[in-house]
Amino acid sequence: MNNYRTLMSQAADVVARHDNRWDAINPENVARMKLQNRFSTGLDIARYTASIMRHDMAAYDRDASQYTQSLGCWHGFIGQQKLISVKKHFGGTDRCYLYLSGWMVAALRSEFGPLPDQSIHEKTSVPALIEELYTFLKQADARELRHCFSELDAAREEGNQVREKAAMDAIDNFQTHVVPIIADIDAGFGNEEATYLLAKKMIEAGACCIQLENQVSDVKQCGHQDGKVTVPHEDFLAKINAVRYAFLELGVDDGVIVARTDSLGAGLTQKIPVSRTPGDLGDQYNAFVDGQEITDVSDVGPGDMVIRQGDKLIKTARLPNGLVQFRKGSGEDRVVLDCVTSLQHGADLLWIETEKPHIGQIAGMVNRIREQVPNAKLVYNNSPSFNWTLNFRQQVFDAWAEEGRSTSDYERDNLMSAEYDDSELSAEADRRIRAFQKDAAEQAGIFHHLITLPTYHTAALSTDELAKDYFGDEGMLAYVREVQRREIREGLACVKHQDMSGSNIGDDHKEYFSGAQALKASGKDNTMNQFG
Repeated sequence: MNNYRTLMSQAADVVARHDNRWDAINPENVARMKLQNRFSTGLDIARYTASIMRHDMAAYDRDASQYTQSLGCWHGFIGQQKLISVKKHFGGTDRCYLYLSGWMVAALRSEFGPLPDQSIHEKTSVPALIEELYTFLKQADARELRHCFSELDAAREEGNQVREKAAMDAIDNFQTHVVPIIADIDAGFGNEEATYLLAKKMIEAGACCIQLENQVSDVKQCGHQDGKVTVPHEDFLAKINAVRYAFLELGVDDGVIVARTDSLGAGLTQKIPVSRTPGDLGDQYNAFVDGQEITDVSDVGPGDMVIRQGDKLIKTARLPNGLVQFRKGSGEDRVVLDCVTSLQHGADLLWIETEKPHIGQIAGMVNRIREQVPNAKLVYNNSPSFNWTLNFRQQVFDAWAEEGRSTSDYERDNLMSAEYDDSELSAEADRRIRAFQKDAAEQAGIFHHLITLPTYHTAALSTDELAKDYFGDEGMLAYVREVQRREIREGLACVKHQDMSGSNIGDDHKEYFSGAQALKASGKDNTMNQFG
C-alpha cells in the first residue's frame, strides 16, 4: 500500500491535470479517503486475506505453537467489536480471524425467523453477512485512521515536528481490522452447480476460506445433532471442485477450502455409489455399509438392496425412509478415509466434527491421516454444544482412576455440580481447558481453533443480567454500573457510540465537500464530549 505522502502526491497530479476546475479538491483529503477505503471490492479482500491464511498455514507447519483462532459472529457490529478489542489488547490482529457460522445465520438472520441448522434458511443471507462483516471492519479502519489524521492535524497546529512524525508513522504503519473469515457454506445448498454459484457470491463478498461439509444437502443436520446422512466421496469431491473453480474464476488463486467430515456421528447414507474397480472410492465407501450376508436369492425381498462386499453379497440395512445404515463403530475409519480423500483431491484444511473435546481422540485420527498426508491440518470447532466443564472433569476423573488415585470424594455422573467448583479435580479440569487449544495444536494437528456460537450465548447472558437488575431494584444503576462505567474504565471505544457509528467521519466529509459552510455534529453541544 502506498504511503500517505505518495497518495497525496498522486492525488495532486490528478487534480492539476484538470486546470483550475478541480481546485476545490484537496489532495490530502483524497489521500485520507483512499486510506480509509483500502479495499474497493470484496475480491480485493478475498485475495488479501487468502494470502494471510496461506502465510499462517506455512508458519504453523514450521511451528505448531503458531495456531490461529476465531470467534463466530452473526452481525457486522459484533465482528467489528471483536477486532477492535483484539487490536486494543494485543496491538495487532495476527493469527486472529472471524468465523461465519451457518448455525447462527439460520438462528438469527433468516426472514423466516429462528430456524434450526438444517440449510432451510435463505442461502443469500450467507454472502450478505460476509459483506456486512467486512463493511463494519472497513468502517473500523476508517474510524481509527480518522483519529490518526486528527492527531496529525493537532501536531501540525502546534508545530510539533516530533509529534507530527509519530502521527505520520502511525498512518503509514496502520494495520487493518480486515482479517480472514472462515465462511460456512453448509453442504452447498444443493448440487455442485448450486454450490459453485453460492461460493462465487461468498467470494465476491470477501470470503477467502469456505468450509464445506459432506452431508446430504437437503437433509443436512447440525453437526451435534442426530440423523446425519453423508454423501459418497465422488459427490463431495465434485463440490470441492466447484468451490475451487469459483476461486480460480474470480482470481483468488490462494483461496482456502476446509473439507468437513461429519462421518464420526453420521450413521446413514442416502446413496450407494457405483464401484468400477475393487478398492476404488465407491468400493471403499460401500465397505462400511451394514447388512446381512445372503447366500440365496430367496433371501432378497421386494425393495431390498444387495451389494458385494469383498467375496460376500450383503443385503443392506435400510430404514423405512430408504436410507442405508453404516456399521456401528465404523465412524473413525470413515473419518480417516474422508479426510485423506479430501486432501488428496483439492481441499486445504480439514474439519472433523466430534462429540466431545478430547485431544487423544482427535490426535488418534489425525495421526492416521498424517500417515498418508503428512502436513494434514485441522480447523476445530470448540463448540458450545459441548459441556466443557463436565467433559473435562470426567476426563480428569478417569485419568486419576486409571493412575490408581483415589476418586472416592467425587461422583462421576454428578461432576457438573457446583459443590465441586472449588475442588482439586475442578482446578485440574480448568487447567486442561485453559491449555486445550495450545495442547491440541501441538498434539493433534489443529491449525485453527474457533468457537461457533460465542456471541449468541454472550448476548443472551449479558441481556439477562441487565434485564434482571434494570427491571428490578437497581433501575438505571444497573446500566450505569455494569455497562457504561465499565466501558469508560476499560477503554471501550463503543462508549462514544456516535463516533463508532461514523458521525465524525461524516463531519470530515462534509468539511471536505462544503468547506467552512459545513454543518457538523461534533460541536460543543455534542454530549459525546462528556466522555473526553
